[in-house]
Parts: sequence; structure tokens; C-alpha cells
Amino acid sequence: MQEIDRLIQLLARLPGLGPRSARRAALDLVRKRESLMRPLATALAEAADAIRTCSTCGNLDTADPCHICTDERRDPTLICVVEQVGDLWALERAAGFKGRYHVLGGVLSALDGVGPEDLTIAQLLARVGGDSPVTEIILATNLTVDGQTTAHYITERLAESGVRVTRLAHGVPVGGELDYLDDGTLSAALKARQAL
Repeated sequence: MQEIDRLIQLLARLPGLGPRSARRAALDLVRKRESLMRPLATALAEAADAIRTCSTCGNLDTADPCHICTDERRDPTLICVVEQVGDLWALERAAGFKGRYHVLGGVLSALDGVGPEDLTIAQLLARVGGDSPVTEIILATNLTVDGQTTAHYITERLAESGVRVTRLAHGVPVGGELDYLDDGTLSAALKARQAL
């Protein structure tokens, strides 16, 4: 029973899995030992050995620099700044951005004790400085207080660089109905309106 308890405890640490969900997942893994548990264990071990953090942008890949940073079809003059790797992956799924990325590793947060030195802001500034071809930084931090604070801090730090700093548009989502949107979203949509 000790091994099963350990498996449940480890699964419960995963985001979105509480103790009950972890128990159900553990039971399913044990029941499907040959078809699921062993291949999963092998995949986890291989991923732990092969996956690296890109020293340029902070993405996860099996190569350093990652495939995005080495893709010559991408525009090196555009850098999209995101909080976490999951945000980068979400933008990639949308398949509209053809520039490069920079992963901060979080956001500034006085409550959590996260300052600029805890994020990769210095690396971003280094990528922009010097003989860099970067002409635009697109800030894609979340629309939270900490995300907005981080975007403002980065904007201030880049003010002297001559690089254009933009922010992702926000407002009414595609397919959204005005009656169901919160006041903040409606206010942001009105401020970011565009001519047709």
C-alpha cells in the first residue's frame, strides 16, 4: 500500500488534481499497468532527461536554443513577452504570431516577494540592447494587477531603448455577448476600439 499512497500523493501535487482525483487516476494507472502506467513512466523518464530550458527565450524544448529561436522564417525584430511557457504554447496554437518570444518566468508581485531579479527581465533588456535587430516588444502578460504591474515596469525599463512597446489587444472575445461580459472587459473594449 505504501507505493500506491506515494503515487497518490505525487499525483495530487499536479495542478487540477486534488486527493480524490489523484486516487482515481492512481487506480486507473494501476488497472492499466501495461497499456498506460509503464509507457507513462518511460515517457516521464525520457522527458526528464531530454527537455531543456532555452537559454535565449525560456521556452522548453529538447534543443538549446529552442526550435522557435533557431527558425529563420520567424521575424527576429518582434519579441512577444509572456509570463509562462504555457502562455507561449497558447499563442503558438493560435498560429498567428511569427516573431520570437521571451518567457519571464512569472510576474512581479510584492505580496509573493517576486521582484525584477526573480524574473528574466534583465535577459530581455540584454536581448533588446546593443546591436539587436529588435524593433518591437509585444507585452502579453495577463490582465491581472501583477500582470499589469509587470508590463508597466518593462515599459519603463525599455523607454530609453527606442524599441516600440505594444500590448495585446483586450476586450470583447470573438463570439462574446455583451450582456455576459464583466464591466472591466467592456471598459477595456471601449478604450481599445478601432476604426473600420
